[in-house]
Amino acid sequence: MDFYEVLEKRRTVRDFSDKEVTDEVLERILAAAFKAPTNDHLRQLEFVVVRGRENIASIVDPLAGNIEGFTRKHVDALADVMDKDEYAMFVDAMPKQQKMLVESGCLVLPFFYHKGCPLLKPDCLSSLNYFASAWAAIENLLLAATAEGLACAMHIPIEREAEHVKRTVHAPEGYEFPCFLAVGYPAPDAYLPRQKVIRVKDRIHGNTW
Repeated sequence: MDFYEVLEKRRTVRDFSDKEVTDEVLERILAAAFKAPTNDHLRQLEFVVVRGRENIASIVDPLAGNIEGFTRKHVDALADVMDKDEYAMFVDAMPKQQKMLVESGCLVLPFFYHKGCPLLKPDCLSSLNYFASAWAAIENLLLAATAEGLACAMHIPIEREAEHVKRTVHAPEGYEFPCFLAVGYPAPDAYLPRQKVIRVKDRIHGNTW
C-alpha cells in the first residue's frame, strides 16, 4: 500500500489474534524507528522484545490494580465531559489495557537515552528533545506495522509502572521508558473506534490565527 493508504489504515487495535509476528517482520518494523528524526543525530534507541504470555504477564502485572481502580472511579464520570466518540473509545480501551498487551503475544518495550534535565522537570521545551525524538521513532514504528498488516496498541505507564519495567528488564541508568507497545495481527472481530473527521482547511491559519 502507498504511504497515504498506510496513514488511513493505521488504527489502535486492542484485540489480537494468535498469529505469530515473525522475527523478520518485527526487525523491519523496528528498523523503521531508526529512520525518524532524532535529537543530536544519535538515534539512542533500544528495544526489549518480550514474547510469550507468561513473560509478558510478569512485565505488565502492576497494571491490573491501577486499571481496576481508575476504571471504577472515573469511567462513569467521564460520560459527562467527553463527546460520544471519545467516550465509546475510552469505555472499550480502559478494561483492555492489560489484556491487550498479554494477548498480543509480542510486547515491545522502547527505551531512549535522556541527557540533561530530569524528564518530568524540563527547564524548557528544548529539554524534551530526546523525548520528542522517541515519539517520532514510535510513530514510524506504528506506520511500518500498518504497512505489514499488523496492528498496535500503546499503554502509557502510570504511577510506578515505568520504574517496575526498567528494574525488571535491567535497563541501564539514563534510559527512559515511554510506553508499552503491543504488536500483533488484529483479531477478525477487533473493535475499531470511530475516527474523528477533521476538516483540514478549518485547522490551517494563514499568517495569523
